[in-house]
Amino acid sequence: MAIQSTVERIDADNGVDLAATLNPYFRPDDNSIVSGALDDDKVAALAKSGVEVVINLQPDTELSFDEASAVKQARMQYEQLPIGGADDLKQLNILAFDSLLRQYHGKKIAMHCKSGSRVGAAMALRAGWLRGRKIETAMECGHRYGLTEKFEQEVHNRLLVPR
Repeated sequence: MAIQSTVERIDADNGVDLAATLNPYFRPDDNSIVSGALDDDKVAALAKSGVEVVINLQPDTELSFDEASAVKQARMQYEQLPIGGADDLKQLNILAFDSLLRQYHGKKIAMHCKSGSRVGAAMALRAGWLRGRKIETAMECGHRYGLTEKFEQEVHNRLLVPR
């Protein structure tokens, strides 16, 4: 994939500079956006940028507003798969995450948790467990999607166990 300039990326996002709005902000590919927690302004920016689906990995206890209603009012699809921490990085949850990504394949998707790290962890485990990628490749995938050192060792250890 060719790296787009900031101007090209903003043009592709209907003139919205998501990097200035979302924190943290990861853009692993044209149709995937990863960020930290959302609020009303961030939901509006995502909608304006052409995002079609929001996948929230935060449990309700971490949410500070009615995200589901805000996303639906902005005419985007909303999915929530609570992954509260390392204990929730189970194969069943990664299968559910994979199912969501396959369901919305080809759509512009924003995925988030509080910091983006759980999204990265889920992507790394998906790559390793479900796509058969080598550990190093799966970890690289996770880093592109926001995996930080908070879950890095946990994900690496889980990838060592054959599924």
